[in-house]
Amino acid sequence: MEELIAWLDDQGREKRLHPLLVVAIFIVVFLEIHPFQDGNGRLSRILTTLLLLRAGYAYVPYSSLESIIEQSKESYYISLRRTQGTIRSAEPDWNPWIEFFLRALHRQKTRLEKKMERERIILADMPELSVTLLELAREHGRITVAEAARITDASRHTIKDHLKALVDQGHLVLHGAGRGAWYGLS
Repeated sequence: MEELIAWLDDQGREKRLHPLLVVAIFIVVFLEIHPFQDGNGRLSRILTTLLLLRAGYAYVPYSSLESIIEQSKESYYISLRRTQGTIRSAEPDWNPWIEFFLRALHRQKTRLEKKMERERIILADMPELSVTLLELAREHGRITVAEAARITDASRHTIKDHLKALVDQGHLVLHGAGRGAWYGLS
């Protein structure tokens, strides 16, 4: 592990390899070292997210790489075994793992783009106050009628109508009743 960390630090300074290649190689070697009795796979995916964020790929936490790997478990293990079988040889074959890794990242990015497009379509069809209420619920984790009225300067009746429509459309969920009621994301 010390050698792997030192290699990662060197790559960060020297920048000889593309950051995606550095992350891919780090992860496959980490998994080959298998430093813990249990949880190496989960930890490798957390490390992947961390390393990608450090490399400037800010979109990574917004789309699950874990679910993409879960959907292609067989390819994951085959590419992992093919590369790991050569790591300690004179000429390691990084291609099987790197190809799998880059395809998984591409699927992750594509999935996020589709999700964002769906959001744009949904938000484009909404009244401005409804969009504002949704944004407030996202920012604060929840919103009440009183908070929404204070922030937006809209009447309580108008806000209630918009919140009811957002609940009916499945964007928000109503929790509680009366003055203690609040709305959260569904």
